[in-house]
Amino acid sequence: MPSILIVEDDITFSLMLTTWLGKKGFEVDSTTSVIDAKHRIEGKEYNLVISDLRLPDEDGIALLKWLKAKHASLSLIMMTSYAEIQTAVQAMKLGASDYIAKPLNPEELLGKIREILKPSNQKPDSLFETSKPVGTSDNSLYIEGQSQASRQMYEYVRLVAPTDMSVLITGASGTGKEYVARRIHEQSNRNKAPFIAVDCGAIPKELAASEFFGHVKGSFTGAIENKTGAFVAAQGGTIFLDEIGNLTYEVQVQLLRALQERKVKPIGSNQEIAIDVRLISATNENLRVAIEKGEFREDLYHRINEFTIRIPDLKERKEDLLLFANHFLDLANNELNKNIIGFNNETIQLFQSYSWPGNLRQMKNVIKYATLLATGRYITCNELPEELKEPDNSGGGIHLKNEVHERDLIKKALLESGNNKTRAAQLLGIDRKTLYNKLKLYQLE
Repeated sequence: MPSILIVEDDITFSLMLTTWLGKKGFEVDSTTSVIDAKHRIEGKEYNLVISDLRLPDEDGIALLKWLKAKHASLSLIMMTSYAEIQTAVQAMKLGASDYIAKPLNPEELLGKIREILKPSNQKPDSLFETSKPVGTSDNSLYIEGQSQASRQMYEYVRLVAPTDMSVLITGASGTGKEYVARRIHEQSNRNKAPFIAVDCGAIPKELAASEFFGHVKGSFTGAIENKTGAFVAAQGGTIFLDEIGNLTYEVQVQLLRALQERKVKPIGSNQEIAIDVRLISATNENLRVAIEKGEFREDLYHRINEFTIRIPDLKERKEDLLLFANHFLDLANNELNKNIIGFNNETIQLFQSYSWPGNLRQMKNVIKYATLLATGRYITCNELPEELKEPDNSGGGIHLKNEVHERDLIKKALLESGNNKTRAAQLLGIDRKTLYNKLKLYQLE
């Protein structure tokens, strides 16, 4: 019979939990302090400790650190109030097996206990659902949100992934469209074959056909060697066309033909190559509007859009904010060789009230910036960029008062960068695809 030690100073709650777990088949002891818990653990072999965070002598974190030093194999579940979620994150980083928020859902707790006590169990980090990369994907650091909007989106991913349907992913810039495309590939039957991503917003129109279909040496000025196109490189796997709405009408015709005939012909070659690829496309534009304006072919739209997945803006899934923030903090800590524990309460409140116009990409950059500057254990508002503190935070990737000002800033950035669009985008604090869309919007091309 598995044995559990409960460390909880609320006697009534502790008795209730002890009785309930006893009825579920566990041998349960209880205590009210950290010091007594240590004595009990030294004198008896337990399979699991369930500890409250707030205790009369020390806190649950102190008990956890002691456990990791003295009894590293003994698992601990931390009980916290919702307001102490940051400390729960800290506990996970220090080695807690899981955490559960009060008021407890007994069945949820039972599920966590059974998961931890499963024989030869590989315990996942319950805060973050990390993808298991398959094939050539390098997407091992991505997480799924836990909000209703996120759950529904990933349910769609799980439904469509095993099929060969063409998927159109829609969503604002920075929401993580490529990550979702990779998830579809990883969960598909093609996951052992390549995933090839093409940024349609960054391809000069005169080179688009070469990027897609390849070319032979000498077929045009600058073709100094043979080039394998993206469709052939993705053979057997998935090709992801990001910001497909940026393709010129001429390239759309060539793409449609390749998809219909399932063959491509490299530029300058007389040989056609049969292709077997799954197509996933993405856009932050309304392609229906583009069709009405005559800028996007309707027949191509139907070809690429057998199934649509919309990625919600970050502001639409507030429940996921802290999950993503802590995930990006982990990434920043690893990259910058820092050890910041989390965010203070003022920063959390600011994160929750901010509209995040640049979505996940903006949050990732903000947290990396703040992690670099942080000198204490927690990130405070002092380390955050000014864009988060300004009262008007609506707007696109750049924090701006009006379109005239935005246009002037873009022109200035292009001038300073010598018309290098990648550098200009960095100066403006936006991604390159957003800059291309702004150039198109303001006719600055």
